[in-house]
Amino acid sequence: MTALALSPDASKTTGHTPGAGWLFRLHRPALYVWIAVVAVLAAGLVWLWGPLTDSSAAAWREYNEFCIKRGSCHYDPDAIVRYKDVYGYTTGALTALPFVVAAWAGAALFGRELEHGTAQLAWTQGLSPARWLATKLIVPTILVTAGTGLLVTLHRLMWSAGDGRIDTAKSWYDNLTLHTNGPTTVAFALTGLAGGALGGVLLRRTLPALTFALTGVAATRFLADQLMPHLWPAITRVTSLDDGYQSAGLGVDSGLVTATGAHIADPGCGPTSVSSTCKTVYDGLDATGFYTTYHPESHYWPLQLTTTALVVAVAAALAVAAFVLLERATATPTRGGREASV
Repeated sequence: MTALALSPDASKTTGHTPGAGWLFRLHRPALYVWIAVVAVLAAGLVWLWGPLTDSSAAAWREYNEFCIKRGSCHYDPDAIVRYKDVYGYTTGALTALPFVVAAWAGAALFGRELEHGTAQLAWTQGLSPARWLATKLIVPTILVTAGTGLLVTLHRLMWSAGDGRIDTAKSWYDNLTLHTNGPTTVAFALTGLAGGALGGVLLRRTLPALTFALTGVAATRFLADQLMPHLWPAITRVTSLDDGYQSAGLGVDSGLVTATGAHIADPGCGPTSVSSTCKTVYDGLDATGFYTTYHPESHYWPLQLTTTALVVAVAAALAVAAFVLLERATATPTRGGREASV
């Protein structure tokens, strides 16, 4: 690619160096949208945390008391459905937030400015390419971390308020809840921001940079889901052939245990207490019980913190790559009085 040339007299064309104020002015609409999104989601989570959780929990108590024990139903089904719907909307929106950040970073924050020459103009006004990139990363990083961190905290408080009180509440290891209850969501958002920077510097086009950033977040989240169960030692529980699997948590592996203690695949017959024909199947495999390797709820924070550290490292690597590529692209070594290409 051809080097992004800078005028040798660029720093003399203005008497001051643009700073963070320039970034706020340029992206003021996006800032207002971000504040509005965070405010609306925060209001929804607070509503869930208090009134909706209380009303849904009361409805479930009434259902269990009257419908199950007495056979005469007196409860408020609307309260249960309302909690479930708002929980789904807010959790889904918070899950999507890193992708929104990635799309904005790749398209508006970096890709469009490099495509239209706005970045190159800033470089001719005393703002070096490295400082331009640093400013456009640092300020949004603070805002994204603060906003997403607030929402994750509220989601965790809201979920904890309903845990054990609402019969249909999501488990801690539900995929969406697992991340929206912890800092991995913040790390995904930072990955989207850094991916947008790298995509913009690398591709210098709005749509390709947006696609690059979205793909980066999707790939990072997929890999995080695959790696998370293996980032912390799991525990294994063995149960009898009559009982079947009896453990709840983030699953890692499961199957049959043989008389020699070996772990083999489960043919899927089920507990012998349910189907007597399964005993013949298990006898043929020399099976003596079921095993489940999983993470209990006490492993939640170790899993969250180790995964967050890994994702933040990915975000940092993307940001460093963006700085390196930008430095190479804007270098202007001369050979015989002409600008060299890289």
